[in-house]
Formats: sequence, C-alpha cells, structure tokens
Amino acid sequence: MTASRHELHFADAGEAADLAAFLARLIHYDRAAAVRLQAGGGVLAVFGRPPSFEVLAIRTARLEAVVTAGVTDAGTPGGPGALDTTVSAGQFADALDAAGSGRTAPGASGGLTVAVPDAVTGPPWAGLLPPRGGWRRVPGLPGADEARRAVAAAVAEFRARDEALPEERRTRAERDRIGHEIWSRTLGDTGLPLRAVHAAQSLGFLRPAAAGAPAATGSARGATALAPAAEPPALLAAGGWLRLRTPYGSIAVRTSGLLGLSVTPA
Repeated sequence: MTASRHELHFADAGEAADLAAFLARLIHYDRAAAVRLQAGGGVLAVFGRPPSFEVLAIRTARLEAVVTAGVTDAGTPGGPGALDTTVSAGQFADALDAAGSGRTAPGASGGLTVAVPDAVTGPPWAGLLPPRGGWRRVPGLPGADEARRAVAAAVAEFRARDEALPEERRTRAERDRIGHEIWSRTLGDTGLPLRAVHAAQSLGFLRPAAAGAPAATGSARGATALAPAAEPPALLAAGGWLRLRTPYGSIAVRTSGLLGLSVTPA
C-alpha cells in the first residue's frame, strides 16, 4: 500500500500567505504546535490552540480543489475531495513558504498548490472542535476599538499587579492566579472571556480591516468562509461555545467544562 499524499490548490496566493503568517504566530507560542486541517466546500479551515490563551484559533482560505495522489490498496488513484487531518504547524508553514517562494511575484493574486505534510498524532483538543452549524448571533459585542482598549487595560493591570508583588510572592503560581482573575473577566455583558479577545489581538485578528478586505462569513465546522466585503467583528454562540468572528479569523472558546487557565501577557 502506498500512503496517500494530499495537495491543496489555493484559490488565492495572498490568502495562503496570510495563513502562513497565522501559523508563524502559533509557532511563536508553541514551537511544537499542531494544527487540524479540514477542507470541504471550497474552504480550508485551520484550527490551532495557542497554549497561553486556552482557546481555539481558526483561520480559513478559499480552495480550488483538494487532490489526493498515490494509489490505494485497490489501485484506484486519488481524486478531488475533502480533507481532515492533523499536521505539524511548522511543517505546514514550511510547505506554504516553499510553494510561495517559487512564484515570480510573491504575494500576488492567483492560485497556489501546496503539499500537505504527513499526519501527526493529534493533541487532545484536536478531537473537540466547535459545532459545524447552529450558530446564532449574540448581541452586545463592543466595537473592535473598544475591544482592543479592554485588552490593553487588562495587560497594563496584570503588569502593574505583578510588579507590585513582593519578591517572596513573585512565583508562577501567584502570577497564574492574577492572570486567571483578569483574563476570566468578560467583555462587557457578552460572556466572552477577555482571554479570547486577548488571543484575537495577539494573533492579528483584531487589526483594522483594510478597504475591500475579505470578511469572515458562513461556516466550516465553526470556522468561516470568505466574502468580498469586510464586516465588523461579531459574537456567535452554539452548543456550549462562543466564537468571536472577525474579518481575519475566529477565536472559539468553550463556555462549559473549562480547564484551569495559565496566562501571561504576550
């Protein structure tokens, strides 16, 4: 039996480059990061979990096709289809960079073909993703500027309280306790933990949308597809999850069964 090999045919090389930047941010927090890839309906959804925030980060890109190469036991060549696998974030980032470096005009529009790395044993979080559908909008989400100000105030409070600790109490346990208290607070009356907003800011999801930038709409197992016009961030809820959706990606967080939190400012 020959192992199957997958190729992703991206509809736009610029979106592939944005995805590589997202992976670089994940690797910044965890050099051994893994990501789960799900493709179908012309969209690739990439799920990652930056360990400092206890959230799922989701980035999408449009696909022209997913092609499986190689030969099965029955000798039938692979063809266009869906994909669901967990891979090394670093290896996937390298594959994107290698494919992009072969272009005469890096970052230009137009398709790009990228080989999918071999699958790895997925971490526990990869088996528990947000639901595919059933999302409803939650009212009361502040604007992006207010959300960024809330994160900046929380980071400043953490640093001030950390600096005020006497030397004998400046331990990891005490800093984690302060972080848990601050980042478990919610944004306004939405129920969205501040750690989710902090993650969105740190991963570049809350940067101001440029004119004509693609917006996040629709869904692909809790992720979002791309639309031609930018939209403001939105808060969605489904099945015990909250999802902060922005034009650049989504942050999903469970609202039940949460584990302990260990957070320091990025």
